[in-house]
Amino acid sequence: MNRKYYGKTIFELSHPGRRGYHIADTGCPESEPLPEGLLRADAPRLPEVDEPTIVRHYTNMSANNFGVDSGFYPLGSCTMKYNPKINEEMAALPQMAALHPNQPESTVQGALEAYHTLQQLLSEIGGMSEFTLNPFAGAHGELTGLMVIRAYHRSRGDHGRTKVIVPDSAHGTNPASAAVAGLKVVEVKSRPDGTVDVDDLRALLDDSVAAVMLTNPNTLGIFETHIPEIAEAVHAAGALLYYDGANLNPMLGMARPGDMGFDVMHINLHKTFSTPHGGGGPGSGPVGVRAGLEQFLPNPRVVKNADGTFSLTTSDGSLGNISATLGNFAVQLRALSYILSLGREGLMKAGQLATLNANYIKESLRDLYKLPIDKVCKHEFVFDGLADKSTGVTTLDIAKRLLDYGYHAPTIYFPLLFHESLMIEPTETESRETLDEFIDVMRTIAREAIEDPELVKTAPHDTPVSRPDDTQAALTPKVTFFDL
Repeated sequence: MNRKYYGKTIFELSHPGRRGYHIADTGCPESEPLPEGLLRADAPRLPEVDEPTIVRHYTNMSANNFGVDSGFYPLGSCTMKYNPKINEEMAALPQMAALHPNQPESTVQGALEAYHTLQQLLSEIGGMSEFTLNPFAGAHGELTGLMVIRAYHRSRGDHGRTKVIVPDSAHGTNPASAAVAGLKVVEVKSRPDGTVDVDDLRALLDDSVAAVMLTNPNTLGIFETHIPEIAEAVHAAGALLYYDGANLNPMLGMARPGDMGFDVMHINLHKTFSTPHGGGGPGSGPVGVRAGLEQFLPNPRVVKNADGTFSLTTSDGSLGNISATLGNFAVQLRALSYILSLGREGLMKAGQLATLNANYIKESLRDLYKLPIDKVCKHEFVFDGLADKSTGVTTLDIAKRLLDYGYHAPTIYFPLLFHESLMIEPTETESRETLDEFIDVMRTIAREAIEDPELVKTAPHDTPVSRPDDTQAALTPKVTFFDL
């Protein structure tokens, strides 16, 4: 790391008069001046730097970023798996990257076929009748799925279904999406083993419930074995069963939500099918539905015609448009590349290895970390902090200390069922050697917590920013370089 650029903002590297560009005289006439009301009172305060300085600054900044290309990223509940570079190559093909969304259908038949193929593959994987790829992200997919459910109930003249039931261990986007859809959130309790309390659920079901949202495996990484019983109860009450696909990864090729009784589901392509998370976007959250609900999917839909060509169609019963065209096409191409590269057997192996890796780490650390639910997990599991809590070392301390050893921290303090939750998901892409090294570091930190607890409590020690005062950062945040 070059110390000149280390920890400095681009404004601190700025010098008046420095330039990294030259705009040639094109000979074009000057444009009409902007109206006075649109002009700034003062010139924008932009950094003035030469090209080498700005390149070095951002290159050094990127070296401080952590990602799946730079190290192990065991972020529970988020499936941060390695993104194969063949996916990037396919998305960058000029035949795809240079397309315009408003081109005539006859000129984009290959793109429409790729879209339709991914629709069909996801339908097969999920056990659904049809998928739309239009939603821009997982949470957007949740909202779209709930809008499908709302459209279904309204089409039957059933306007009294205003509630959505979610487990107390659910992802935060579940209640948030329900609220954005204008639905009231009702919480169902979990049993001591982390699964849904079916008796509590039955007591909540009535003719005001539009849907029940579940993740399977759930947020604790435990498979919900009572799904057939739950599905029967939900359908008997006239409601629909929604599958949050955030944890679909270990189910690949092993079990399908549609076969379990789910009516609507979304899939996070950036999780299960190895497309970039992208720092908040672009993403993709395709939504699938069982037979009988296809007409409610958002417009437009890609269909295959009798002559083998592909075209866009709309449905009068659709919930409407939820994205500008057909979602984030480049992300969809990455997912299609991943699925076709692995094939049926490869996808099944991915699910198996994700489960094997999670259980391997869990069993290797259970003597030093508290395991609140002692059973076989799927893709992830949750510790309740250290087994020995006498030193006062917390889950946050462990997460900070992991940074010194070059690992991204797992998810901490979620789910809320345990006070010191530490959720670990290794995914299927990590080698035995990587897992062993991570296990060794976790065991080292547990020993440090006993032998030198202050070392762990004051971590990290070797990062560009050490340990900020979280309370002060929240109460008096500095969100701009300038003192405005």
